[in-house]
Amino acid sequence: MYHLLKQEEKARRGEFHTVHGIVQTPAFMNVGTSAAIKGGISSHDLVDLKCQVELCNTYHLHVRPGDELIYRRGGLRPFMGWKGPVLTDSGGFQVFSLAKLRKIKEEGVQFQSHVDGRRIFMSPEISMQIQSHLGSTIAMAFDECVENPAPYAYSKASCERTTRWLQRCKKEMERLNQLPETLNPHQLLFGINQGCTFEDLRIRHMQEIAALDLDGYAIGGLAVGEPKEEMYRIIEAVEPHMPAGKIRYLMGVGTPSNIIEAVARGVDLFDCVMPSRNARHGHLNTWSGIRNIFNAKYAEDDRPLDEECDCPTCRNYSRAYLRHLFKANELLAMRLGVMHNLWFYNTLMEKIREALDEGRFAAFRAQYSELLDQRI
Repeated sequence: MYHLLKQEEKARRGEFHTVHGIVQTPAFMNVGTSAAIKGGISSHDLVDLKCQVELCNTYHLHVRPGDELIYRRGGLRPFMGWKGPVLTDSGGFQVFSLAKLRKIKEEGVQFQSHVDGRRIFMSPEISMQIQSHLGSTIAMAFDECVENPAPYAYSKASCERTTRWLQRCKKEMERLNQLPETLNPHQLLFGINQGCTFEDLRIRHMQEIAALDLDGYAIGGLAVGEPKEEMYRIIEAVEPHMPAGKIRYLMGVGTPSNIIEAVARGVDLFDCVMPSRNARHGHLNTWSGIRNIFNAKYAEDDRPLDEECDCPTCRNYSRAYLRHLFKANELLAMRLGVMHNLWFYNTLMEKIREALDEGRFAAFRAQYSELLDQRI
């Protein structure tokens, strides 16, 4: 259940109460695709890095090691040693982006695994069953992820199918949550708004899914290559039609500036692989902008990566040492870099919440929104 604590124009400060803990919002979910953060970060590390929610991938875990195996281990949380809330995405995005061959029908999607080529069928009901096996706190509805841009007629038909699939997801989750063998009978369901960059489709689809009275609502199908101005335009169009009493999630976003700007437009929840992926390539977030640690100027720089940062990496290691690790292809380089970036993102959300608590979010946005995405 979402509780709005304070609001500054559209920006919202709240709490999201779940069976696995309370999430302070706005919040960033750290992405552990296959039940682990890439870069050698454990669930125990995530506690120290101030992570509130871990996101795991339904498609990847269904393919390997298998959701039934995880079910027999007691679910995702004990399997990976994480005590906080977990959100599992539906697998829809991966089915449409990774599968070698796929065929979409009203019943669901037939596709080939990107791992071993075996044929898999995914439907709204099967996606809910897999996520129920995983025992996550929040399950995402199974939707169709359309390429952007897409023809208007196809986008419209896809939105209508996604609504029908969402109705089936809701019905199946209600059934699963009543079974005695279900790991998490309090599993929550979020619906996903689609419609590419067509405002009328987005608004109509949001109105339709809002009527289903779900536990939360996500905006999907953005941050897939369109200009950021287009993304902001769609958020602004959709937000007035999102239920004010439900949590709002912008999927796959994004840069620090994207997050600040989306908070300003009424979004509560975010996820993105960007901080960990960028860190593994030596692109590290700081309060002065993005630092490329491969730059030669850091070879003999004994200062911490970010002198304003108190993460384990900045407390203990120099820019010179980090550059050496990256140049030598040491695994420790990725671990220290990812730890720093995740700490930065989670601290960014802390600072956003503090600014909202104190009524100075507009000033925070003006100071940091452009700065944090600039390259040093």
